[in-house]
Parts: sequence; structure tokens; C-alpha cells
Amino acid sequence: MAPDDELALLRGANPVPRDDSRFHDRPDRTLPASAERQLNQLLHSARTPGGRKARPRPVRQVRRLVWGIEMVGAAAAVALALVLAGPTSTPAVAAPHPLSLREGSTPMPLERLADRAADAVAAKDAPRLRRGTHVQTWNLALASRPGTARPLTLPQERVTRWKADGSHTELVVASDPRHPGESVIADGDGGLRSVSAGKVLSDRTYPPSWGSAPPQSRPPHTPDALRAYLAELGHPGGTPLTGTGELLDAVAAFLGHWTPGARESAALTRILADAEGLRPAGAITDRLGRSGQVYVYEADGLRRMLILDPATGAVLGLEDTYTKDDPAYGVRAGDVMSYNAWMR
Repeated sequence: MAPDDELALLRGANPVPRDDSRFHDRPDRTLPASAERQLNQLLHSARTPGGRKARPRPVRQVRRLVWGIEMVGAAAAVALALVLAGPTSTPAVAAPHPLSLREGSTPMPLERLADRAADAVAAKDAPRLRRGTHVQTWNLALASRPGTARPLTLPQERVTRWKADGSHTELVVASDPRHPGESVIADGDGGLRSVSAGKVLSDRTYPPSWGSAPPQSRPPHTPDALRAYLAELGHPGGTPLTGTGELLDAVAAFLGHWTPGARESAALTRILADAEGLRPAGAITDRLGRSGQVYVYEADGLRRMLILDPATGAVLGLEDTYTKDDPAYGVRAGDVMSYNAWMR
């Protein structure tokens, strides 16, 4: 088939209709917490045609599906490159392998790490809280039914910077799949630039916006106050978080808007030390080559691996991996569902 014919087929498929509201630009790419609650209610109360109660799907899986829908436009560009390259070419994007613990490493209790984080606050060069993020992410686009081909996924790196007038910029670059985990955005000449390893997916400036509720409001730096902030972020209205899974979701949402300073990291580490089921597992080298301590939480068929800086308690990463096969979504035990690697 000629390239022109392949382009015609892609245009005919129209993967990103211009009149579809799902693809409108907006700064927040996560599902609002209120919508998550409504989806949770629907998922838990839905019944099959035979009257049997349907098995609920975790909201975080729904969030990944929504993320996948919103990234169709960027994925289409990568898909086009695959189409034109031909079926014998090496795939441009591959699923990552789960991170492995460093052999023979000694797990560090969270209580001890919380003490280290508290001591790090007094350091002369201790980092300060900053609004905005620098994160590398990868998410698995779930199959819709058994037997379908595993869909294309797109690793990316995102830098969000806020200005004094309340406006902010967002630069999103495709990670280089030939060098997974390498940073593709760098600070240079007083600003951000994309390096040659990555392709710019979007470079936008958003108008000023303010708010008095999380995540717009400034986060506190004491454990009790930060716990309440995370609860408000996860459940608007102040309903307490109902478990460690929800706490980890709230932490990820928090880090999607703010880069904690030493005080916030110390408070967050103390909160995590009180979380049930979050067990120390050992040391690791993460996808950006950094050394970290791993804390694992398993529930609902997922293994959630939280990676913390062993000296300061700062969150370095969060990786979710399936622990069970799920034919309904075309996933197998050991498949990475998503990962986030946060940078300063």
C-alpha cells in the first residue's frame, strides 16, 4: 500500500474528531474527584442483564482509560510513524519491565525514614515548596475485550511552571523509547528546552487561575494539616481517605500540581509511616538512575511500589503492576499498569 493510501485510511478513521469535547485542551488531565466518586457509585451498583451484581473496576483504572482517551491525538502521531515504517520495523514504543529491587538490600522502616526527613529540614540547602511539576509518566492503555491487540502506549515527560500572575506553561515531550527513563526535557539558558531525544507533543500557556481549595491552595507542612489537605484533594468536602490505596492516589494527585519542599516531604513521610499495609521492601535504582527505598502496598490485584529518597523522604516514583491476569482488560500478572517518576 502506498503512503498516500495509508494516510487516507488514517484520515478516514478520524481518531480525534474536532467536535468531540473529550479532546478539548485544558490544563487538568485528571478525572475530577467528584466525577470519580460518581463513577465509583455507578461501577459498584451496576448489574448485569441477568441481575447479577457486576464486578467493580477500581476508579484508578477508569482514570487510566480517561487518560488514554485524551492522549489519542498524541498517540495517533506515533501510530502514523509505525504505519509508514512498515510491519517489519521495530516498534517505536514498548511496555516497560517492572522495576526490580536491588539484590541483598536492606529495607528501611518508614519510621526511620520519617526521622531522616525531619532532620533534613534543617539543612542549609533544603529545597522549598514550588508550584508546578516535572514528571515522566507511562500508562498502559487497556484492551476493551479479550483477544484484542494490545494498544499503543506513549511515554511522556511533562514540565509545568507557574508564574507570579497565576498563569502557567506546560511543555509535554514524548520520551525516547530507545532510552527508557532518560530525561528529555532540560533547563537551559534560564528556560526550558526539549532535547533532541524527544518530540514536542504540546507547548502551551494557560491564563491566570486561582482557587482556595486543593490543589490550587498552598499545601501545609505539618502532618495533620497535610493529611486533611490530601483528604480534601481526594474527597472534596473533607471526608477522610478510606485506606492506603486512596492515600497513594491523593499523593499522586498532589504531586501532579506541586513539588514539595523539605518540610512537606517530612510531613508526607510521617503520614505514610502511619499507613496500613505499606511495607518496606528494600533499595532500588529507579528509571532515572536514582537510588531509592521501596515501600509496597498490594490490593485489588495491583502491586503499588512507592519509591522514596533514602535521605530526605522525597517521593521519587510510583509504579503500579498487575499481580493477577485480567482477561477482561487483556492484561497479565507482571504487566506494568503505570509509572510516575517525579523530578525537581
